[in-house]
Amino acid sequence: METPQAPFRATLGRSVRLLGAFRKEQTDPDFFYGMLARDTVAQLGSYTDLNGALVADVGGGPGYFTEVLRAAGARPVCVDCDAGEMMARAGAAPEGAVLGSALDIPLATGSVDVCFSSNVLEHVPDPWRMGEEMIRVTRPGGVVYLSFTNWLSPWGGHETSPWHYLGGHRAAARYTRRYGRPPKNVYGSSLYPVSVGAALRWARRHPDVRVMDALPRYHPRWARAVIHVPGLREIASWNLLLVLRRR
Repeated sequence: METPQAPFRATLGRSVRLLGAFRKEQTDPDFFYGMLARDTVAQLGSYTDLNGALVADVGGGPGYFTEVLRAAGARPVCVDCDAGEMMARAGAAPEGAVLGSALDIPLATGSVDVCFSSNVLEHVPDPWRMGEEMIRVTRPGGVVYLSFTNWLSPWGGHETSPWHYLGGHRAAARYTRRYGRPPKNVYGSSLYPVSVGAALRWARRHPDVRVMDALPRYHPRWARAVIHVPGLREIASWNLLLVLRRR
């Protein structure tokens, strides 16, 4: 049964709630990712009708976004390269899940209405190949929702932040010394530096898409202008969202 989605509003209160939830990512992932998934699907629904839409959730892992997409009336396909990650939450992969790489998405060209990815781009060694694949599998007129944590944001080093400002390898080494184990997101192996500027240039120059929106994903609407300020946007945006329309 479909769950009605509340109208999406990028308010300051929403930003504060998301910031508070981030603190529970490691200790209570169900709370954090559940809240983020509901917020994200509501945001996605402000750009395109999800009812009946075939949506590829690229890098969807255990299926938090897939679950909320289905509740919103979409037909989600969770794509992830790690079977263990897909089974981490319920001991089984999400319904309709497909094992495959974001760099070579195992879906036919032009086969989905929406290609969606949340915080995966910074974890692949070739981000723009992933972007190309997301565009490829999206039908003409369809929507690509691509969001990532930019390297120079305060959370760019993920659990090694803010020490990533001194260098990714140095931050990872510090984390290992302190906790006696390497971080989950290892610089140069499972975490890579991606910039807001590079993402905007890639999207604006791509002949197969039109940029519908580009904004700091977690900020209130009135703060979106930061995207237009080179330098500042790399630090102040935290997370970039690109919404693209397939030509």
